[in-house]
Amino acid sequence: MDISLKTSITLIGAGNLGYHLGRRLHATGAEIRQVFSREAAKAEELARATGAQPVSQLEEVKSGAGLYILAVSDGAIAQVAATLQQHLPANSAVVHTSGATPSTVLAPYFPKHGIFYPLQTFSRSREPDFSTIPICIYSPDEELEGQLAALGRQLSHSVHRIDDEQRAILHVAAVFVNNFANHLFHIGHTILKEEKLPFELLLPLIRETVDKIETNRPEDMQTGPARRRDQETINRHLAYLKKFPNFAEVYRALTKNIGEMYR
Repeated sequence: MDISLKTSITLIGAGNLGYHLGRRLHATGAEIRQVFSREAAKAEELARATGAQPVSQLEEVKSGAGLYILAVSDGAIAQVAATLQQHLPANSAVVHTSGATPSTVLAPYFPKHGIFYPLQTFSRSREPDFSTIPICIYSPDEELEGQLAALGRQLSHSVHRIDDEQRAILHVAAVFVNNFANHLFHIGHTILKEEKLPFELLLPLIRETVDKIETNRPEDMQTGPARRRDQETINRHLAYLKKFPNFAEVYRALTKNIGEMYR
């Protein structure tokens, strides 16, 4: 099996990741044979963009593709693989795109299995720059792993072999810097909205924070009242946050953690 520009790929899933991954694969010359989504409209939309056949039933997925990419939710991976096993040859190459689920979830169904994980957050309305997105690949099958690496290089300048244990740890770190950070942005947005202040006031600060850690260690860039042990300012903040008890809880936890790390 040779995963190359001429190899046909069947994409299982047309959510945010599947949508952008399918379009990017198509743009680099890969043949997208079929696109599956239980939501027929999503399958049809992505199929139109990639020249693929849309299907909304797993039983309609055809055998013979060089690679089957499962871009579905973590909880659905095993179930989808079990259904596909009933319709595809046992030697089919099947990978999933999850950062948190091990590749071994596919092992009972397809011996030739692996991971093709773009490390990025995807929103349908925002066009990602795949050339800069780390593509994490892994397979216990050496031949498939090499082919996944080659496919990754068609999309990105940043391709890494990350095994299951490493990827699980990477995903924990990603939750902190993306999901948790975005939640903190939401808190800031809510506070300013309550006081009729524009969130745009914080955007230069957010950009500067991100820019600094591109060339410096985050711990060296840490500032603020918790880092300075400025209890007077902390108390004033907590007094204001009485109107937001849930936010006050987050504030206390982070302040305590920063204080403990910078003793």
